[in-house]
Amino acid sequence: MEASRQQVGEGGLQRLAKIQARDRLILALDIPSAQDAERLLDAIQGQISFVKVGLELYTAAGPDVVQRLLKRGMRVFLDLKFLDIEETVRRATERVAAMGVELLTVHANRKALASAVKGRGASSLKLLAVTVLTNFDSHDLKDMGIQHTVQELVTARALLASEIGCDGVVASGEEAGVLRPKVGPRFLIVTPGVRPAGRGVDDHARATTPTHTISAGADYLVIGRPIREATDPGAATAAILSEMQAAFDART
Repeated sequence: MEASRQQVGEGGLQRLAKIQARDRLILALDIPSAQDAERLLDAIQGQISFVKVGLELYTAAGPDVVQRLLKRGMRVFLDLKFLDIEETVRRATERVAAMGVELLTVHANRKALASAVKGRGASSLKLLAVTVLTNFDSHDLKDMGIQHTVQELVTARALLASEIGCDGVVASGEEAGVLRPKVGPRFLIVTPGVRPAGRGVDDHARATTPTHTISAGADYLVIGRPIREATDPGAATAAILSEMQAAFDART
């Protein structure tokens, strides 16, 4: 798979090798401790290779949990959504790049994104611009004084991120199909708020199913509660991976 990424671009819809769903499911470790994270990973028995560490777990366990996950052989997506003055974002991104994580989120503000690009330097860290959070809808944007539709704002922020030199965006499955032809095949689309059919959407205003999300052009799916809250997390993961694999196979 790595060879195909290098030759045709990781975000491309055409692949030289078959996409493996287990490499494209990112388990959201939105839980209160490193021990809880370890127990959940034990429960799914190595079915996935990629995890997300967000604000809750990072606040509770700090950089040490990242190192524990890396030592376990996991790929790590650090979802800290940086937004601050330029110097702070640049220096913080330098620290993240030194950790060895694969993905980092930065809010889609021009100065913040440009500073993060400087901070990651020549490292392998990939930067994802946060477009519009998946719990926002048009009413939330109006409350913030933004007159654009969600789709318009997501598109504008994705194009900004591409212009500045980021590697991709975080966007819902509702926007993935619109973004893909605009940003091209190499630009990553990482989609949270993904829910299997028949399961509640929780607090996501723009949730989509795995099949819909992949068919629309997303590269990675971030899924947490449908696995974490399942009676049998291993079985829940297996079912999601099966649906994802069928969708990737149909797309390629």
